[in-house]
Amino acid sequence: MMKELKKLVFATNNQHKLEEARAITAGKFELLSLADIDCHDDIPETAPTLEGNALIKARWIHDRYGFDCFADDTGLMVDALGGEPGVMSARYAGPGHDSEANMKKLLRNLEGQTDRKAHFSTCVALILDGKEYLFEGRVDGTIADTPAGENGFGYDPIFIADETGRRFAEMSADEKNEISHRGRAMRKLSEFLAD
Repeated sequence: MMKELKKLVFATNNQHKLEEARAITAGKFELLSLADIDCHDDIPETAPTLEGNALIKARWIHDRYGFDCFADDTGLMVDALGGEPGVMSARYAGPGHDSEANMKKLLRNLEGQTDRKAHFSTCVALILDGKEYLFEGRVDGTIADTPAGENGFGYDPIFIADETGRRFAEMSADEKNEISHRGRAMRKLSEFLAD
């Protein structure tokens, strides 16, 4: 008899993130989206840190909907820009979550810069049986001069991972999940949940 998988809500409306998370956690637990629990709230992300925003989102779902859940926040930190866009990565060019505009603004701000070092960080906040846990993932790289590649989302066409020398957008989903910040944070979460 197959044991029923534990239900866990991923507090995101981002289809790309959901697909990545389902691929990484397949078979370990049943991953529900906000739509699956009929949550259409505009959850505020007002903290100055990735950890803070991830906790805000996880607590929102846990407190209002009663589910065990996790939420993530991700930022791209560029050394030459003092860590920008950072916590504002998704809204760098304005509130519309416009990936194209965000990338263009970043490339504009880096014009003439020789130091193009950057890293992606993801923080995952889990609330399980009333307890809070944090998991982090990081990948180092550089920002390319121009976008390339067909895959991924967000800043993937301009982020070159140190480990592969390729842009995230030039990798398959599996290749990216293997080394990405979110992949690393999700595997820590997954290993924790497996124990």
